[in-house]
Amino acid sequence: MDAGHFWPGPFFNLIVLGGVKDGKETCNGPQLHFIPREKPVPKRRPPTRWEEFARLKGIRKKKKTNLVWDKEQNDWRRRWGYKRVNDPTKEWVIEVPESADPNEDQFAKRATAKKERVAKNELNRLRNIARSLKIKVPTLRITPASQPSKSELSKAIHVAKTSTASVGKFQAKLPKEKELRNKAKKRKFQPLIGDFSAEKQNQLELLKVMAGKKPKLDLPRAVNGQLREDEQEQAAKRKKVGPKGKKGHKKQNQKDGKGQRRKPANKKGRGK
Repeated sequence: MDAGHFWPGPFFNLIVLGGVKDGKETCNGPQLHFIPREKPVPKRRPPTRWEEFARLKGIRKKKKTNLVWDKEQNDWRRRWGYKRVNDPTKEWVIEVPESADPNEDQFAKRATAKKERVAKNELNRLRNIARSLKIKVPTLRITPASQPSKSELSKAIHVAKTSTASVGKFQAKLPKEKELRNKAKKRKFQPLIGDFSAEKQNQLELLKVMAGKKPKLDLPRAVNGQLREDEQEQAAKRKKVGPKGKKGHKKQNQKDGKGQRRKPANKKGRGK
């Protein structure tokens, strides 16, 4: 009972009487006290490249319903994502295009293409985050480092030089600069116009080899193959015979014709 007398006090202290109207007292709610913020107001997120492009072109986002009626399943399905309508990954047969290899696995090709799309979207997402934070993102496969090594610097210089239209042919070299190792060589093609003597000679040599009665014999390769076969035969014979000086034969059965085991000879009686 004593506790019941004390709890209405703090409650009525929070109520501010507003006045009397039609013989009834009206009360306002508790007064509001504005407390200053501890941290500043968060800044607005900078727009992505697509949002800037849509703003320049006047493209507006249209809201679409998430569910779509699927005529094949006679049910409402999601427009995107898991269990979506007309999901191509659920097809049990895929038509092979005319230009594609008939022995190529189209299911594996589709799975690989999906993984590439997912990786590309993730890369674009990380690039947008880096742009918003004003961080330089490398366009090539060279990651920035605070203290790059000598090999990384040489690779970056090589990439910068070969990015020109002449593929670095007319770029000046630094003093004591070494060429990059394991550098990909540029393919050479025969000229389409002009002297065709080299191409004619290559075709004649190919026809000569194809039309020849005796095929061209690689003597060192043939001799090495024959020696290898002889060594394999000798090794197989050694396994069958067994090593010298050791008992390579199987133990004979110490049973007589009647099926009884014969007693071993007495060693003590041999000397008598």
